Amino acid sequence: MMWVSFLLGCSMIISAVPPESKSGEAPGDQPLRVYVGTYTGGKSQGIYLLELDPATSVLTPKGLAGESVNPSFLAIHPTHRFLYAVAEVNDVNGKKGGGVSAFTINQADGTLTALNGESTQGAGPCYVTVDREGKNALAANYSGGSAAVLPIQADGKVSPASAFVQHEGKGADPKRQDKPHVHSINLDAANRFAFVADLGLDKVFVYRFDPKAGTLTPNDPPFAKVAPGSGPRHFAFHPDGRHAYLINEMKSTVTVFNYDPEQGVLTETQTISTLPEGFDGVSWTAEVQVHPSGKFLYGSNRGHDSIAVFAIDPQSGKLSTVAHEPTLGKNPRHFGIDPSGRTLLAANQDSDNIVVFRINPETGRLQPTGQQVEIPKPVCVKMIPINK
Repeated sequence: MMWVSFLLGCSMIISAVPPESKSGEAPGDQPLRVYVGTYTGGKSQGIYLLELDPATSVLTPKGLAGESVNPSFLAIHPTHRFLYAVAEVNDVNGKKGGGVSAFTINQADGTLTALNGESTQGAGPCYVTVDREGKNALAANYSGGSAAVLPIQADGKVSPASAFVQHEGKGADPKRQDKPHVHSINLDAANRFAFVADLGLDKVFVYRFDPKAGTLTPNDPPFAKVAPGSGPRHFAFHPDGRHAYLINEMKSTVTVFNYDPEQGVLTETQTISTLPEGFDGVSWTAEVQVHPSGKFLYGSNRGHDSIAVFAIDPQSGKLSTVAHEPTLGKNPRHFGIDPSGRTLLAANQDSDNIVVFRINPETGRLQPTGQQVEIPKPVCVKMIPINK
């Protein structure tokens, strides 16, 4: 599929009159825009928009934000002016493989206008993040087993890749780990190190990151290794900056690391199952996130179709299981937690719904609110405040 056809398919919805701002809003009560990345080809047309009231956990659909082809994972610029999406397409600007597309965010109504797109130089891009200075978009290529850095211009457009790293080798499982499969790329709080989870190699690679030059250089040591056949997928830091969590797709586990922010070194301290004891069905994990309070960790199980809830020990960062909450849908590919920590939105890819849960601030447990919003093939949920 040619990239030009993707860009021609992108459009902006006509702006609506912005609502009047509310007075006396407490911090954390500010309404949020929720962007949902999807797989297209069926009912989905691209990236969808919802609004969330964190105080009440009421979620309101706002329709299509912008047309796009397979915008499966999203990232938002720190200024909240631009949005970036991976495009799982076959051809970008004449180069085989997928890409990253850039959009401007209409500040009045949240709709999107396409800016441009560039190649990630690999097949099957599945993850994108923006560095903390807003100078680069970093992308992971699952099928290609590689990662790339695409500089961000002042107008929000992405430039051709300034860095590219190709992983080599294979893992323990001949069916799923016959080659590298890079599943995510994340940055530490200091914007100095990039962490690349490779499902195919059972490693989290660590690179020194230079946001000005847009480069990735292998760290020393260059990776942290997990148990054979684990299948590292997504990665999240604790707000304290001293602990990190890796969710492993194939073994349905979470690995806990101590983190040395000066050296960029991960040291494993614990691995714990995301599934309830006695479960003998087929299930794979997907997303992992730390609660804004730092007290809880959440991970999604596809097959068991649940969110695993863990309590975090404030000193060691280790986990203890709290609960497994059904997501009321099939294949919870991703979820989002609002910045106030009161609401979790579970995106069930195979049942085409976003389900709203209220988070208990004392226990971390999830309580369904009874709300569901129909979104076709939801894959990723990202939130930003609405400036009213």
